[in-house]
Amino acid sequence: MDKNGISYEIIDYSGITNVKFYTSTDNGSYIPFHWHRAVEIIYIQEGELDVIVESSSHTLHPGDCILINANIIHSTKCTVPNKAIVLQIPLDFMEKYIPNVQQLVFFWDYQTKDPVKKTKIEMLKTSLEQLQIIDDIRPDGFILRFNSLIFELLFQLYHNFRVKVFQSDLSQQKKDLDRLNLVLNYISENYKRPISLDEIAGVAYLQTGYFCRFFKKKMGVTFLEYQNEYRLSFIYKDLINTKDPVHVILERHGFTNYKLFRRMFQEHFGCTPTKVRENMKK
Repeated sequence: MDKNGISYEIIDYSGITNVKFYTSTDNGSYIPFHWHRAVEIIYIQEGELDVIVESSSHTLHPGDCILINANIIHSTKCTVPNKAIVLQIPLDFMEKYIPNVQQLVFFWDYQTKDPVKKTKIEMLKTSLEQLQIIDDIRPDGFILRFNSLIFELLFQLYHNFRVKVFQSDLSQQKKDLDRLNLVLNYISENYKRPISLDEIAGVAYLQTGYFCRFFKKKMGVTFLEYQNEYRLSFIYKDLINTKDPVHVILERHGFTNYKLFRRMFQEHFGCTPTKVRENMKK
């Protein structure tokens, strides 16, 4: 959900708090599939947010709180303005206090009806709300209270929501993500022009056919689909933040097939670009 990152997010964590915490006010955005080396928690307070975590889709409403584990590919889409608490806790920080955190994932069902599980989630949401208050007010010595709440929340994660997984080949997962990172960074630097399959396969040091299978398996979409979705994220941002004609925005971001653009836009946002602008005015 971080607006500064699309592919592998390099998150600028504060040297004082060691985590990234903020209240997000989003009038509209689309962030294609990406990941980061941090556990991310999104707590919706107003509006809606669509989140895809690997192959699972969620539409979050006020009161919903979702967790995305580190190194898990996900995307977000905001077509209804929202306000949310966002917390990102880097694995490097968690490793100092949680033994073998690389072999753990954290999980809860934010829609659970189980009263005990609901109580545990409500406790965590209360910690997030307290973090938000202290971050907004920032009284003298606020960092002491902020960090104490972060450690309280970490304890809740570890005590109430940890699940041990035996990943036999963590080194292979890291190797695959490092390779994907090369690819996604290359796309971010060159997306405004056509990138051939042979060219991008060379970036990943793979044969073209193997690269296509590798990318689809890891990202859930083909390379061409991802490249166009990446362009679409910038196009959507310009649609709601500028008055530039649609054809000018498309040209700016290298989307040359208008028919394909219309179809993709309809699939992602359920309406036309003109309708999006009309809704934003309202």
